[in-house]
Amino acid sequence: MKNRKIKYAALASAGILAVSSFASCGSSASAEKEDGKITLTNVSYDPTRELYAAYNEAFVKHYKEEFGKDIEITQSHGGSGKQALEVANGLEADVVTLALEYDVKEVQNAGLIEDGWLSEFPNDSAPYTSTIVFLVRKGNPKDIHDWDDLIRDDVGIITPNPKTSGGARWNYLAAWAYAQKLYGNDEAQVTDFVKKLFKNVLVLDSGARGATTTFVENGQGDVLLAWENEAYLSLRDAPDDYEIVSPSISILAQPSVAIVDEIVDDRGTRDAATEYLNYLYSDEAQRIEGDNFYRPSDPDILKEYSDVFDLDIDLVTIADFGGWDEAFAKHFADGGVFDKIYEE
Repeated sequence: MKNRKIKYAALASAGILAVSSFASCGSSASAEKEDGKITLTNVSYDPTRELYAAYNEAFVKHYKEEFGKDIEITQSHGGSGKQALEVANGLEADVVTLALEYDVKEVQNAGLIEDGWLSEFPNDSAPYTSTIVFLVRKGNPKDIHDWDDLIRDDVGIITPNPKTSGGARWNYLAAWAYAQKLYGNDEAQVTDFVKKLFKNVLVLDSGARGATTTFVENGQGDVLLAWENEAYLSLRDAPDDYEIVSPSISILAQPSVAIVDEIVDDRGTRDAATEYLNYLYSDEAQRIEGDNFYRPSDPDILKEYSDVFDLDIDLVTIADFGGWDEAFAKHFADGGVFDKIYEE
């Protein structure tokens, strides 16, 4: 756990990560540095730090073998909504690999990404998926098994803030979907259920990794609403301290990837950026994703991880909410349902 704490502290404090010998600490206005290396910047969200540390290493080797050129990858991590805003406001990114489609659309709305990005890569430009699970303390002392346990008065919840975190929006929508089934789509009762849940939230961190740190390192709360991969990382590093609980209903979370057209055309990095995102669908990358507890989009490779993931969990999709534009406008926009719930 000591090593875990040191790692979390270091990663959480670093907005931009340099990945050993193949990553650069800064970006360049030119695609190639003086030594001939191509540079790319990937702006991503909080929980992908370990994934892209492993993927970037594999991609650098692949790119050298395939094209005979050296390439450097710079990583930036933070809450997905905040990262999208940073790119829209000028943070240079050749590619974005964010928590959800809506955050990529925020970059598109800033004029940086062209229409049609969602169909540019397979599976709605989502090379891997995830879902939302509960991370509880060993022995599950509060006997938490499903969403209705989270509204009890004796349960303290840790989740990030849906205003800044993509993972938090998935958390919120998964809870909403459970309440819809429980109350037969009675809007008033569903809203009251989610209100009670957020009344039990002890800390609203800005991003998913910060929420994990609050639960794991600071020992706050009885349950963490977590990305599946975040929960498994905690369980892997401290199996005697935590357990994972899969609720009866969760949501298919589809983290989206996109080329930032304005930047790659300016820097001359379109070919490299395209290859970087395409390779996420390769067999090698799909297994790297599975090894880092993301669900591979390749169904055959996903089956290789059937002993890891609960593949029988009932997953709603964002389509059940009318798509991200409708879901965001109703729940997360200023003055939306979440604001009203949290203000009350």
